Amino acid sequence: MDYVWIAIAFSCGFLVKQINFPPLIGYLAAGFGLHAIGIEADSSLNSLADVGVSLLLFTIGLKLNIKSLFKAEILASAVGHMSTFMFLTFLNAMFLAYIGFSHFIELDWTSALLIGFAVSFSSTVFAVKVLEDRGEMRARHGQVTIGILIIQDIAAVVFVTFVTDKSPSAWAFALLFLPLLTPILYRLLDRSGHGEVLPLAGFFLAFTGSELFELVGLEAHLGALAIGALLSNHNKAIELAKSLLHFKDLFLIGFFLSIGFTALPTLDMLGVSLIIAIALPFKTVLFFLWFARLKLRARTAFLSSLSLTNYSEFGLIVCSVSVTQGYIAKEWLVIMAVSVAISFIFSSVININAHELYQNWNDLIKRFELPERLTEDQFSQPKNASVLVIGMGRVGTGAYDTLKNELKKNVCGIDVDKKRVEKHSRLGRNVIGADAEDPDFWSHTDLTPIHLIMFAIPNYQDAMEVVKQLRLANYQGKTAGVARYKDEEAELLAAGVDVVFNYYAKVGTGFAEQTIHLFNNEQSNK
Repeated sequence: MDYVWIAIAFSCGFLVKQINFPPLIGYLAAGFGLHAIGIEADSSLNSLADVGVSLLLFTIGLKLNIKSLFKAEILASAVGHMSTFMFLTFLNAMFLAYIGFSHFIELDWTSALLIGFAVSFSSTVFAVKVLEDRGEMRARHGQVTIGILIIQDIAAVVFVTFVTDKSPSAWAFALLFLPLLTPILYRLLDRSGHGEVLPLAGFFLAFTGSELFELVGLEAHLGALAIGALLSNHNKAIELAKSLLHFKDLFLIGFFLSIGFTALPTLDMLGVSLIIAIALPFKTVLFFLWFARLKLRARTAFLSSLSLTNYSEFGLIVCSVSVTQGYIAKEWLVIMAVSVAISFIFSSVININAHELYQNWNDLIKRFELPERLTEDQFSQPKNASVLVIGMGRVGTGAYDTLKNELKKNVCGIDVDKKRVEKHSRLGRNVIGADAEDPDFWSHTDLTPIHLIMFAIPNYQDAMEVVKQLRLANYQGKTAGVARYKDEEAELLAAGVDVVFNYYAKVGTGFAEQTIHLFNNEQSNK
């Protein structure tokens, strides 16, 4: 039976990828298809899904800035949106109940509020997957999205705690002393090296957090998030997250399959799910309005809103608990599962085209932008530079130092990660914080003195988007990029990048160039 799951999941994911949609849509289809042909899920599938979600939250924690959760644009947006959307859904559900619409007719005001609460969540799993695929986890809109999701997840945990009989034990207060373990956790990571022990350490730490929280009566997955957050300032946090990337993605396939195994809908249930799905554009608009009123830039508000345009696995948990407690009929769990699946498909389509949609609707979207700027949204401009290096990770830093120290070029680095920008600035490098995919940044930048722009970005699709923005900004200089594979190299060259360095194909050449001076020294000594 395990082979059947793998075969069908692979086939559906592969076919969907061929039409340039995220494979997760195929995994959702595979789950419903397996269920439809009579295959039953066993405990191993749920275990697979749990591992995936724990690793996901752990890696989120590794990149989390706790202080950012208390910023008005995140906390107020999360609470305000959930409250407003829940109330609007409540009104809509009561109206449909009044006119006698199928399944709504059974709702009273309590159950209608619970349905509204369930659909007010956005999917952490889905949104993070979208942001990771686009390389935008550390972009401003990515950080806003993550903050909103975490606050929503905490709200779901609080709800489950109060509604069920599973109350936290007195030992839960001991978790407040977890930060005291930080030196031990840091030492553990330091001694884990860079090989297979490092990702295994990630599994161990994520599961340890889950077990600790579950032991004291709290949501297990939040334990993985908490341990990850404790490690977020360690210098190996990003390396650890990267080492877990493919493991996490593999295990999350179980999560998407499990949605299809929740139950098969009847036609009536499918009709109700479609009604709930129709509300998704309203959810997007409501998020956008909240963000705009709280002074976020229009682009940040728009991209964050699109990332949050879906329903959540925590909505399924809320429905499941409500069914168990007798607040709503069991059919609503099936309706919610189908609504979540539909929302993932809808959200996949709009997020694939997110940047293009912003370009097309730029004038309309910017009308909602307030003139006042938050500190995080203010533009920095490259100064006294003839070369720009976009992406100041290891590759970008190496390129920057070589151009600056050996070729004596005036260089400016650009990165979306504020922490990384601050670190480089302390070390004396000329680095500014900006999102190179943001057309507003390039429209405010004088490109006349810039002769070369280098893309040291790990995701080649991001580099292609920047090339598009530079073309629109009428940039006349040269460009250079990096790629990992031959097909990526070909696409970058076709997009107009002048020179592309292939990590794997040219590493030997670079290695030889670094050692060729040894021959020269040997000849001179003879």
